[in-house]
Parts: sequence; structure tokens; C-alpha cells
Amino acid sequence: MKFGFFDDARREYVINTPTTPYPWINYLGTENFFSLISNTAGGYCFYRDARLRRLTRYRYNNTPNDSGGRYFYIYDGGDYWTPGWMPVKKELSFYECRHGMGYTSITGERNGISANQLVFVPLGYNGEVHKVTLKNTSDCDKSITLFSFVEFCLWNAWDDMTNFQRNFNTGEVEIDGSVIYHKTEYRERRDHYSFYSVNTPIDGFDTDRETFMGLYNGPDTPDAVAKGQSSNSVASGWSPIASHSIKVSLKPGEEKQLIFILGYVENREEEKWESLGIINKTKSKEMIAKFQTSQNVDNALKDLEEYWAELLSKYIIDSTDEKLSRMVNTWNPYQCMVTFNMSRSASYFESGIGRGMGFRDSNQDLLGFVHQIPQRARERIIDIASTQFENGGAYHQYQPLTKKGNNDIGGGFNDDPLWLILGTAAYIKETGDFGILDEPVPFDCNENNKASLFEHLKRSFYHVINNLGPHGLPLIGRADWNDCLNLNCFSKIPDESYQTYGDPDGRVAESVFIAGMFVFIGPEFVELCNRRGLTDEACEAQRHIDKMREITIEHGFDGEWFLRAYDALGNKVGSKECDEGKIFIEPQGLCVMGGIGVSEGLAQKALDSVKEMLDTKYGIMLQHPPYSKYHLNLGEISSYPPGYKENAGIFCHNNPWIAAAETVLGRGDRAFEIYSKIAPAYVEDISEIHRTEPYVYAQMIAGRDAVRHGEAKNSWLTGTAAWNFVTITQWILGIKPHYDGLMVDPCIPKAWDGYTIRRSFRGVEYDIKISNPAHVSKGVKSVTVDGEKLASNIIPVLGKGRVHSVEVEMG
Repeated sequence: MKFGFFDDARREYVINTPTTPYPWINYLGTENFFSLISNTAGGYCFYRDARLRRLTRYRYNNTPNDSGGRYFYIYDGGDYWTPGWMPVKKELSFYECRHGMGYTSITGERNGISANQLVFVPLGYNGEVHKVTLKNTSDCDKSITLFSFVEFCLWNAWDDMTNFQRNFNTGEVEIDGSVIYHKTEYRERRDHYSFYSVNTPIDGFDTDRETFMGLYNGPDTPDAVAKGQSSNSVASGWSPIASHSIKVSLKPGEEKQLIFILGYVENREEEKWESLGIINKTKSKEMIAKFQTSQNVDNALKDLEEYWAELLSKYIIDSTDEKLSRMVNTWNPYQCMVTFNMSRSASYFESGIGRGMGFRDSNQDLLGFVHQIPQRARERIIDIASTQFENGGAYHQYQPLTKKGNNDIGGGFNDDPLWLILGTAAYIKETGDFGILDEPVPFDCNENNKASLFEHLKRSFYHVINNLGPHGLPLIGRADWNDCLNLNCFSKIPDESYQTYGDPDGRVAESVFIAGMFVFIGPEFVELCNRRGLTDEACEAQRHIDKMREITIEHGFDGEWFLRAYDALGNKVGSKECDEGKIFIEPQGLCVMGGIGVSEGLAQKALDSVKEMLDTKYGIMLQHPPYSKYHLNLGEISSYPPGYKENAGIFCHNNPWIAAAETVLGRGDRAFEIYSKIAPAYVEDISEIHRTEPYVYAQMIAGRDAVRHGEAKNSWLTGTAAWNFVTITQWILGIKPHYDGLMVDPCIPKAWDGYTIRRSFRGVEYDIKISNPAHVSKGVKSVTVDGEKLASNIIPVLGKGRVHSVEVEMG
């Protein structure tokens, strides 16, 4: 069942009912100010850090779901309603939500009034702009009152929901004309405030939540709206809000527009005050002045649309499969940009309080957006590397506001360092900027202790070699990619963190997955050594890679598939000898991507075992069989009910590893089958089962053993976005950045006749036409560039100023 449709020409997903199976959201913002908004206007916004600088309050796991947002109430002769349906939930004669690239437009109609709420964060602007359009669609005069509403968060989202003995006393506001200012804690250590403005004189306001709503009411039945009149309340402690009321008269067919701004301002210490107790409003007035007219708003929206059109022009496919085209051209790269901005911090499944930016996560996210904004990828690499320790390990997370490591989680996740090598290599391949390797980068954010980025990569590489277990395989530490496989934890007490409890430096538990990573990623370090003239260093590193390949085959292959690990007692994990959890997906993907066991036929056995034991109609499960009870030696993975999350759920993040691995074996039909099973556009028709947004990937889909098989959770912020984009564009469609140019190496379904890719690479435009007359899955017969036949399948970096024509014949 569908609940909307793709408008490909406008790059929008159009939702035609407010009662979607779960709130379907969009993200606004491109730089420092970000917002989450649902199809019913729920959500919240923040400046840079969703925990420390949250402007508006949002209650997770609330009833009704998605209650809290930026609402506009329309009072019409005793009747009142909201154009997004929530929170009032009055029946609408028309409803539509259009989620576009960085903007959302929600339209509702009732009793002869049409109301549209357009919201976006303009480029270079620290605030949301809302253009509200009211139109009289009836044949008689209408007099209505429009009420705005937002509820302020007291900045620190964790403290806001826990420290009530303080918070109920600190709330402060100012009202100046049509602008409501939230200044809680500005009197002391804070240098920032927020404001909510409208570009017209107001007929009333409220800033005290209890006065506006009534103590025992919710946002569905606010007293002020029900009465049709504001009380002009001024918050003093308790819960500050911002609500304007504006009387609007409309003749038949008449339309009026109002512009609301929800903004954020920082002032220097010496510039905080206009006078005693009165905040300095200079910057807020400048922000408000930028959007006094609808034309101002329309111009800014056009700028935003052009910004996204430019970003999305870097890789464009022209194919006969419209679902493939919309994923590759629009929605997958759009999600990659969102995950770049958010990492795993703030979504409708991540509260924005605990996780910050992940070392592993951000490096993988970089793979999906580096072609769009390489200069910001460069900045991100330096930020990530700055949280690395001298021994090559790293903080698992860091806070985006401070860019310092998160001490609550710490380090000890032994896959983390290798991802830095992969992310840096991807950046250099995309840009040719080898100079980044000479950048001085701190250890542990200590500006007095720096080394070159290349030295950081070297320590990442040797962190694996310096931490090997009894079999010569890498030690797992607290966990590897699978944060829930906690082989050194042994937690028996509720509320202990699986990720931080136990011995992070256990010297027995080993990860076959990290071994596969090492063999897959290690050659990038070798190549960088060679290109810096460090031949001896390169040879030594290659020797370690070759040895790890041998050890993985000797101690990491279980006859039909790769083991997952050895636990802290030296027992196998992910083996045919295990009663449960016999086979895991992760090592099958990374080991084959690294070429382990390909020539020996072991890789094919492993991938055939994946299809036989892990595959379902909704995707590939993480492991099988699921754990039916809690295993002390395995940790959190066995704490989930069977079929959910890491316990035999379908983890969409590692499905593309199997698709990529299939291309190593040349099996293009199988690779694309895996890709299309979880690509959102391909599962739009089962939205009532899938539940989350049909335009972006989810982290997890309930596995075969789950009660709700096929149901997705944790949409938007997942490495699934980057890895699926990399897999489809580079491993399947076969346009892969290389240190010396663009490598062309497709692996596609045999039935495909061909396709065309427009690729912008290092400032040069390439039109690449791939034809498949022999209907093979893999193999390049010839490559011709501007009429000249190449001796290899690597397109060199050519001159700027023209579009270069590339013809590729498979065979």
C-alpha cells in the first residue's frame, strides 16, 4: 500500500494522507542550524548540537506519537484546526505534504480555508523560515484568527527533561512588538538566545504554556485557541512558549501570506545587553529584516533549490529503471548528506542526547558524500582524526559543538582506526589532494601534541598489528562494527552499558570481521606509502596484509563460511559448531570484498551460504539462527528478541557489503537483487509493512524470526545510506574514483542493455555511456574517450571546459 508518490521532476515525495504508518520526516539545514519536521509539522530544531543547543522541545516515545512541533492553528467561528492535521486531528477536505530537498510544504483545507505552511532553513542562516499562506476558497467573506505555537527547550535537552527542580524556575522571555525572545539562562553563562517573529502586527500573544493550553490540556485542545483569543501571558519560570495571534479577513478567492522566523543568535560577552536586563537584539533584527516579504522567501528558496541541484549533479544516471534513477540521482545522495550533517545524533529514533558524532560512523558516511562537497569532507576527516589517541585507537564518539571526544563512551572499539584510512583514501581518490596527508593533526584534541595525518593513518594501520590475539587475528576490544557483539563484557547487572562495562583490553577475544577489514582497507595504506616514495614502509605493510589473509583462511574459515569471531574463552562465534548464531553476515561481506578466499573458491562458498541461510524476501539477516536466550559471553546481541536489531534482524548497513562482494565474483544479477530488496523506492508498495519513509533507508528491518517480519525501524541516520550509494554507483554501475582518474568496472544484471552516467570528477564533466551488447555481467571490452581508445579501464583526469564523451563496451 502506498501513502504518497514520488514527484521526480520536483525532487519531492508527496504524502497524501496525514495518517502514515509512522511519522515520515524531512531534514532542513545544510551548515549549522538543523531541523527535523514530520509530515504533520512535528519535530524540533537545534544549532549545531542536538543535545546542547536545542531550541524547541520534543518528547520522544510520547502519546500520541509525534506530538510537539511548529503548529499553526486556525480559529474559524468557533471551529479550530491545523493544516498538518496534528495535533488537533480535525478532518480535512484536502491534505498534502511535500518533502523536498531541504524544505517541506504542508497544505490543509477545511471549511473554505486553505492553509499552506512552507518551511526551510535558508543557506547561511541560523533559523527556520515559515511562509504561511491563507486562502479563502469559499464564496463568502471569512474572518479567522491564526495562532502560531512553539514550545522552547531550555537548551540542554538532557537537562531539560530531567532537572525540573531547577528548570521550573529559570524560564525567561521578552516580548518586543511581534517578536518573542527566549532568554532562559542568558542572564548568566549563556551567550545565546532564540526568537520567534512574524512580519505583521499581532493581536495578541502567549509565552506561558499553562496559560495558552490550560494545565490539563494538550496541544490538541489549547485554551487560547478554543476561546479564539490570546491572554498576553509572560512566562516566569515553568515552561516558556511562543504563540502569536493574528486576525485575518479574506474575501472570496483572496490570499494572504505571513512570514514567521524561528531563529538563533549568539552575542559576545561584551555585547549581550542593550540595557539592564534587556537583551541585545541587533543580530535578531538583522535576521528578521532579511525576510520581510514573500519575495525574500521565494528568492532564498530558489537559492536552496539551486544549491541542491548543484550537489545532486555530481552523479546522474539515465536508465530505463525509474526506481533506480530516483535512488541514485536524488534520494540516496540526499540521505547521505543528512547523515553527514547528523551522523547518528538526532532522528525520530535517536534522541540527539547520547551519541554525538561517531568515529566509525562519520568515516563511513564520508564515503557517500565526498563527491558532493569534498571541501567539507576534508574538514570532517581532520575533526575525526583529532580525536585519535597516540596508540592509534580513538574515541568512539565526539560532540559536534566541542569536537572533543566523548569520555562517557571512551575508546576500545577496535575497528574504528581502520575506517579513518578508508575515509581518507576515498577523499584523496575523489580530489587528488594528497596534501591532506601532510596536515598537522592533534592527538586527543591536544593542540600541543600533533602529527601529520599520514602518521595518524600509520598508527591506525598498526593499531591492528599491535593488538592481535592467540590466533593472530585482531583483538575485538569492546566491540567491532557490531556494537552489540560484546565479547569482553560479561554483564549480569541491569543498566550496565554493554559497550563500556568489562575489560576493553581483553587479549583473547578476536574479530574475523576486523581481519577482513584489514585485508580490504590495508592496501589503501600501502598505496599511499608508495605514492609518498616510502617503498620499504609499503612492503612491510603489504607483508602484514598477506599474513592476515593467510591467517583468516587458516583460522577464520569454517568450511562453508567465514567465522565471526572467537570469544574471550577462545570459543568460536558464528560457526557450524554453534547451536545458535552459526553464520553472520559481516565477515562474509568484508572478507570477500578484500579478496580473501576468492581464488580458493572459499568466497563463493561463503556467499552461497549467505543466500541459503540468511536471505529473506525483505533482505539479508545479520545472523542465523537467532539467539533464544541471553549469552553472557556475547553481550547485547543476545539481549534482543529473535529477529530484531542485531539478533537476526535485517541490518541494511551490511546488506550492500554482500552485494559488493558478489561483484567481486562477477555475479551482477545477485548483486542487484540484493540492492533492490532494501532500496526504499523498490519497497514503496509495501509501506504498510515497512512503515518508515519510502524515500530513505532504515537501519534495520525485522528479520524472519520476528513477529513483525519486514517492519523497519531507525530510518535516516544509518551507514546504510553511504554504503548503498557506494555499492550501486561504484561496485554495480562501476564508476569508481581512483587515484589516477575514474575506473570503469561495472557488474550488472545480464539482461541490461546499458545506461549512461554523467559524472563530475575533479571539476571535469564526463558523459559515460555503457553498452552491454553481449549481455554479460562483468568485463570491459573497450573504453573510448573523446574518440580515443584507452589501453586500460581507467579514464584519466582530462582538461576542464568541455564535457568529455566516454564510450564503454562490456564483453
